[in-house]
Formats: sequence, C-alpha cells, structure tokens
Amino acid sequence: MARYTGPREKIARRFGVPLFGPSKALELRNFPPGQHGVRNARRKVSDYGIALAEKQKLRFQYGLMEKQFRRFFAEAQRRKGVTGEILLQMLELRLDNVAYRMGFANTRFAARQLVGHGHVTVNGKRVNISSYQVKPGDVVAAKQSVKSQQLVGRFLEMTVSVPAQDWMTVDRDKMSGTVHRVPVREEINPIANEQLVVELYSR
Repeated sequence: MARYTGPREKIARRFGVPLFGPSKALELRNFPPGQHGVRNARRKVSDYGIALAEKQKLRFQYGLMEKQFRRFFAEAQRRKGVTGEILLQMLELRLDNVAYRMGFANTRFAARQLVGHGHVTVNGKRVNISSYQVKPGDVVAAKQSVKSQQLVGRFLEMTVSVPAQDWMTVDRDKMSGTVHRVPVREEINPIANEQLVVELYSR
C-alpha cells in the first residue's frame, strides 16, 4: 500500500500542527517552511485554500494517499448519517489507528508498519492490512510470537503514560485490547474541520 515518505517536519510546519506526533521543529519554528515562510504565514488564504488545508491535515494525520482518502469519503457519503463524522469514525477504526490508540505503537506510522509486518492479530487471526476496518467486539492483540511480543512490549512501555480511550479496553499484560463501540466525534477530537472536507468534495 502506498504511503507518504517525504519530510514530515515540513508538512507539520506547513499546517502549523503536529500531524505526526510531537515536533521539535514546529516548536522552534512555528511558521511555514521555505525562504518566504514567515511572510507566507501572514498571507490571506481563500475559502477553497482553507478547506483544502483541512483535507490535507486529515489525510496526513492518518497517513493516507489521496486516492485512498477519496475512497473513504465515498463510502462515508454512501452511509446514512453525518458524512463528516462517519468519515472520522472510519479513519479511527482502521486497524493501524486502533493499534496506535491501544498503545501498541507510539505513532500511527509505527503502527502501520507493525500491522504491515504481520505483528497484529484480530480475533486470533493475523491481519496485515492497515486499512482493515475494526468492528465493535473485535479483539486486537500482538501476534503470539517472540518477535511480535517483544516489539509490542517495547512500545507498550513507551506509551504507558498515554490515557486509554473510552471506546476500548486494553490489557497491557496480555498485549491485547477490545473495541467496544464506535467512537463519537468528541472522543476522536480531530485536528481538522471535517465539515470543510465534506464541502470541499461536494463542490
């Protein structure tokens, strides 16, 4: 599956938010990258530009390429309910994101690699598809192998201070977690305005 492999600090500085986790570059230089970064920070942006930036923030946050993001949006639009919230819920229930939320990795990028390399199981079966949609009742766990257990164990030590999500429970000793329900928007707390994303694609 294709993924963004370019400079992450530049992307975080462009949008002014830590899209890929804590960013020292963003803390030290909180203006867009490039020769005219400081000047560009004061430039007026059109409504289209604002909506496009919101879409890009959401896309980069979850590590999706444009084509894949559009597929998620099309599916969210097809389902009954508020399209923007459904889109957020689908992104949150991606297997790589669920593994990240459970503390099996310290970043979504690391979680995606963890899943892609076959270190994660769903209901006892190995799943290596990052975009796999986890459903309420599914049990996500580290694969029963020495390498997988050691790898996830190290990440769990790194994420021990990360608060647990209300829509799931995690058993750190067993290196497993259960998704109990679909998260609501307030629990997802998105860094982008999903309504502007809906308006952008509806133009």
